[in-house]
Amino acid sequence: MSRLTHVTTGPYAPPVPARELIAVSADGARLHVEVHGPENAPPVVLAHGWTCSTAFWAAQIRELAADHRVIAYDQRGHGRSPASPACTTQALADDLEAVLSHTLARGERAVIVGHSMGGMSVMAASARPRFREHAAAVLLCSTGSSRLVAEALVIPLRAGAVRTWLTAHVLASRLPLGPVTPVARRILKYATMGAGSAPHMVEACARIVHACPRAVRHAWARVLAQLDIEYGVRELRAPTAIISGASDRLTPPLHARALAAALPHSLGLTELPGMGHMTPVEAPELVNGKIRELVTAYVTQTPGGAGAEAPERIKEGS
Repeated sequence: MSRLTHVTTGPYAPPVPARELIAVSADGARLHVEVHGPENAPPVVLAHGWTCSTAFWAAQIRELAADHRVIAYDQRGHGRSPASPACTTQALADDLEAVLSHTLARGERAVIVGHSMGGMSVMAASARPRFREHAAAVLLCSTGSSRLVAEALVIPLRAGAVRTWLTAHVLASRLPLGPVTPVARRILKYATMGAGSAPHMVEACARIVHACPRAVRHAWARVLAQLDIEYGVRELRAPTAIISGASDRLTPPLHARALAAALPHSLGLTELPGMGHMTPVEAPELVNGKIRELVTAYVTQTPGGAGAEAPERIKEGS
């Protein structure tokens, strides 16, 4: 069985970036960053989720990079970013700020997209000055701000202490996932994807998830088990759209509904019937379309948007 970290053919094979760089976070952690598309195009920043990597965004990068500058980075310990002992929501916020600082000119505005733990990075950073300087609009995909383990449905039991305990131990297991086998694909599909997900989608996600080091998977699972970033929801002032899979077992739609109700500038929730947790892979056309809508409404149609000289843009953060 191959242990490739991603598929190499088809729509989910990662495109070759126009350039790569290292962003250094506040504590010295080094983050692998990729930039795709024309340098003068409107920017989109992609933050992936737990156990994933920049490869997770292949379908977004492939389509959007034709006329957007697409910036994607590996969360610490994931993909090509080295592991760090600092696994906290503050580290997630630091890392997102570092990526914004290294890739965007002063005052430059972007659409920032976060999936799962990437969405939590956005919420954790929402009150930071650099985030507010650069965030024109936000798209949150399949994410939540608290009670992740208690509300998860990956263990088919009634809600309660037993289910919560079992879920926490399964997600934070130190056991290796091993090679991508037919059984492994079925397990991953059940836990993270809708029943109708095509085999090539499941294969793409399985390759990425199985490549995540087990120590990294365990460390971040413990962080997510204790997650409480409700404050970040209240501080997220940028216009924010939400996408959720109706069949998401990891972050069920109740999380998305709570976010839509609590956000200061909610653009509403799109709930996708039959879709699971991996919405950017399961519904790439819809996710890409939503990103394009946000870029058109909040980046290219606003003063100082695409076409203006980025260093001279007026700082709009509050």
